[in-house]
Amino acid sequence: MKQRLLLLLFAATIISSCSKKIKTIPGRYAATNKVYSQHADSLSQTLLAEAPAVLTDSLGSPIPSEWVGTVNFNLRKPNYVIIHYTAQDSVGQTLRTFTLVKPQVSAHYVIGKDGRVIHMLNDYMRAWHAGISKWGSISDMNSCSIGIELDNKGNEPFSPAQMNSLLILLAKLKKDYNIPTANFIGHGDIAPGRKPDPGIRFPWELLANKGFGYYSDIIIVPAPANFDSATALRLIGYDTRNLPAAIGAFKRHFVQREDSTTLTQFDLDVLFNVYKKY
Repeated sequence: MKQRLLLLLFAATIISSCSKKIKTIPGRYAATNKVYSQHADSLSQTLLAEAPAVLTDSLGSPIPSEWVGTVNFNLRKPNYVIIHYTAQDSVGQTLRTFTLVKPQVSAHYVIGKDGRVIHMLNDYMRAWHAGISKWGSISDMNSCSIGIELDNKGNEPFSPAQMNSLLILLAKLKKDYNIPTANFIGHGDIAPGRKPDPGIRFPWELLANKGFGYYSDIIIVPAPANFDSATALRLIGYDTRNLPAAIGAFKRHFVQREDSTTLTQFDLDVLFNVYKKY
């Protein structure tokens, strides 16, 4: 009975945290908010399932199986934050995209140029923002990350109000989920050759100074003559199966002076400086 009560309490927590109506944008998104609540409630019911595993041996005979609920569990927590730009014309267009079924894309947060923050999915839920991606040994970034979309076409500066809200949000997420400093990265980092966002205009150095991700130091120690750049990129986390794409992704994030897939001596020095932080 105690186990059942604990599981019910756990599911109730999920229902209450995942089914809250979005109060900041009433009316216009009432229909999609309702769908969100219904879907979240359906997922919470899955947590109440107490069915034992149904197993058979090679002869088709059933293997004895039963359910015994443990009392030691909690929610899975996000361990990465992935930053994107929307590449769309407005927050309204992005919200429409994320509230339609057909595009099959979503994010946890959208931040407008005016600094407005729209929370679209409970942080413990799995958003569809990373797509085909890889970072280190992780090939399913959606399952371990929070996605943040910034209203920006990709060819314009990020507004001060937008960056201020982003920094405040990142501070909250880092504290709430104990996210390591190294785990604040961009969509382009985890999908080199496929996605460039948040692009070379994004102020990664500002974020690093606040404790969200790493950046090269002002004074850079030259890379040694035998420095293995491909290994360094891989140790940072980049997928180097397409090495030119990985180089381009690294340069967009850490050099931000050009968009190319070759490493100059300066780039090598920056890479040497950065990889030593990981």
